Amino acid sequence: MDSHHRHLRRGFNWLGGAMAAAKVIDFATIVLVLRFLTKEQVGLASLVVAIGTIIEALDGLGTGAALVQARSLTREQLDSLFWLIVGAAMLIGIATIAVGRPFAVLYGAAGMPAYFLAIAIKQPLVGGAVIPLGLMSRDLQYERIAIVNLCSTLATAATRLGLAVLGAGAWAIVIAYAASGLFTLIGALLAKPFRPRLRFHMASISPLVRFGLRAASSTLFEQTFNNVDYMLVGWFYGAAPLAIYRVAFDIATQPALAVSTLINRAALPVFARVATVRDSLAQSLTWSLERLATVICPLAVAIILAADPICALIHDEQGRSYAAAGLPLKLLAAAALLRVFSQLMYPLLLGSGRPRTAARLSAVTLLLLSGGFAAVGFALPAGKGIVAMAALWLAVYPLLLAWDVRYLRRHWDIRIVSLARALRAPLAAGAALAGMVELARLWITGADPRVQVAVILAAAALTYGGLYLHARQRRRCAA
Repeated sequence: MDSHHRHLRRGFNWLGGAMAAAKVIDFATIVLVLRFLTKEQVGLASLVVAIGTIIEALDGLGTGAALVQARSLTREQLDSLFWLIVGAAMLIGIATIAVGRPFAVLYGAAGMPAYFLAIAIKQPLVGGAVIPLGLMSRDLQYERIAIVNLCSTLATAATRLGLAVLGAGAWAIVIAYAASGLFTLIGALLAKPFRPRLRFHMASISPLVRFGLRAASSTLFEQTFNNVDYMLVGWFYGAAPLAIYRVAFDIATQPALAVSTLINRAALPVFARVATVRDSLAQSLTWSLERLATVICPLAVAIILAADPICALIHDEQGRSYAAAGLPLKLLAAAALLRVFSQLMYPLLLGSGRPRTAARLSAVTLLLLSGGFAAVGFALPAGKGIVAMAALWLAVYPLLLAWDVRYLRRHWDIRIVSLARALRAPLAAGAALAGMVELARLWITGADPRVQVAVILAAAALTYGGLYLHARQRRRCAA
C-alpha cells in the first residue's frame, strides 16, 4: 500500500500543482479577456464551446480509460487503435460541421455555423493525443502529463488574450478552444513520441473498444450534464444572461473540474492496479478523498466568501458589471465542493471494471439536472432563473452522494465512518477560514473589493499552511 500511496501522492502533487497553476493562468486571462468582449459575445462563445465540449467527449471512443486498465498491450493494438480513433474523430468532425446550421436556427445566431468549423478541426487533434496521453497515464508518468497540461494552458491563454486584444470578439474564445487541441497534441507527442504504423487489425482491439464505448457513454453523459445548463440558459434567456451565468460557473467550478481531472488521471491507474484487493482499494479511496478534500475545501470556502467583491471587479467591454453573478457563484461553489467528492466514484468504477455503472450514474445525473434546468427555464425569468439553476446543482449532489455512500458500503464494505474521518481536518480548516474572514470583515466592511479579495486570499494561504503542518505532524507520528 505504501507504494500505491506514493504513486497517488506523486500524481496529486505533480498534476495538482500543474492544474493549480493552469487555473490561475486561466482565471487571470479570462478576466482580462472579458474586458475586451461584450456580454453577448461572451455568451455566444460560451454556447459554442459548451456544444464543442460535449462533442469532444466522443473523441477516443473512451479508449483512453481502456488503455489504462488493460492488463497488457501490444504494438499492433496501439497502431490499430490509433487509426480507429483518428478515423472516428474525422467522422465526428464532419458531423460537427453538418449540425452547425441547425444549431444556428435553434438559437437564432446567424454566424454560428462558422464557429462549428473550429470545433470540427479540433476533433482529430484531440484524437491524435489519446494514445500518448494514455500511455503516460498507464506508466504513471505524472510529471510529463503535468508539463504537457501546463504548457498547453499557457499557449491557449496567450492565444485567447492576444486575439481578444486584437478585437477578434467571440472568435478569441472559440479559436483558443480549438487551438488547445493542437497544443495538447504537440506536447503529448514531444513527451511520449508515438509513430503509428500503417496497419489495422480490428479483432486485436475489440476488447479495448468494447470497454471504451462503455466508458465513453459515461464521459458523454458527464460532459452533457456539465454543459446542458449553458445550452438551456442560452436558449431560454439569450447571450447576455448566459455570459453572467458563465462567469459565475467558471469561477466556482473550474477548480473543481481541475480536481476532477486530477482524480481521473492520478487515481484511475492506481485504482486499476489494486481493484482486486478490497482492503487496498478502500485504503486508496479514503486516502484520495482526504487529499482531495484538503485541496478543495478551503478553496471552495474562499470562493464563496470572495464572490461579491470578485464579481464587482469584473466588467465587459461596454463597462457593464458582472455583479449579478455573485449569488449564483456562491451556490455553484458550494455545489462544486460536493461534486468533487462524488466524482471520485468514476475512477473507482472504471478502475474496477464497471464502466456500465459509471454510465448509469452519469445518465441519472444528466436526467436530474436537465429536467430541473428545463423546468426552471419555462417557469422563471432570467434573473431568478439563473439563481435557480445554480441552486439546482447544489440540490442534486446530496442525492448522488447518498447513492455513492450506499454503493461503497454494499460492494466494497467501505463505511461512512471511515469516509467522514478522512474529511475531518479539511472541513475543520474550511470552518476556520470562514471564521477568520468573518472576524476580518469587522474592519474591512465597505473597503475596496480588491482589499477584500486580498484579505480572503491571505486567510486562505494561512489555512493551507495549517493543513500542511497538520499533515506533516501526522506523518511524523506515523513514522
